[in-house]
Amino acid sequence: MTSSAPSSSSAEVKPVSVLFVCLGNICRSPMAEGVFRSLTHYGTPSQHPLISKIDSCGTGAYHTNSQPDPRTLSVLAEHGIKDYKHKARKLRAPKDFDEFDYVIGMDGENMVDLEEADRRGIASGGEPITGRLRLFGLFGGKNEDEEVGDPYYGGRDGFEVAYEQVVRCGNGLLEHIEESARSRGWKGETQKAA
Repeated sequence: MTSSAPSSSSAEVKPVSVLFVCLGNICRSPMAEGVFRSLTHYGTPSQHPLISKIDSCGTGAYHTNSQPDPRTLSVLAEHGIKDYKHKARKLRAPKDFDEFDYVIGMDGENMVDLEEADRRGIASGGEPITGRLRLFGLFGGKNEDEEVGDPYYGGRDGFEVAYEQVVRCGNGLLEHIEESARSRGWKGETQKAA
C-alpha cells in the first residue's frame, strides 16, 4: 500500500489511500473522488496529512479512457470543484487491492463484484481485502446499507442526489480515518469541509 503523502503528526500513523469504485467510472466514483479530493485538499500544500492517494475506477470497462459524464462535471463545478480531471479505468485486481487501504463501493452490485474479484485474487495466492472493502453508505450517517444510486440513466437531479450523498459519506469517511488514526496516537486536528 502506498504512503507518499506528507507525513502525519505522529510517526507511527501512516497516511492511507482511498479507491472509490462504481460500475463504469464516469458518474458516482469520479464524483466521490472529486469531492474527497476537495475535502482533503488533495494535491495542495494543505493536503490532509492522513491521505496519501485518492483514485477511482469501475468494475466494468464500458467507458475506459472516457471523461466523467458531463452531468457529473457540471454538478461538481456548480459546487466549486472546477479543476477535477479524470479518465475512466477498470479495476485492476489484485493490483488495486494491494495498493489501496480503503476500497469503497457505491452500491451492493459493486460490492458483489469487488468481493468476487477479491475471491479470484485469494485463489491466485493474493491477500484478502475483507477489512478494507466498504460500502460508501456505511460512512453516511443514515444507515450502513445506504447505496449511492447510479444516476446515469436519469436526469441531472439524480446527480444532485448523488452529490449530496458523496459529500455526506465523504465527510463521514474522513472522520472515520481521523478517529482511527487518533486511536493509534495521531494528534492532528480534525479537518472539516468548507
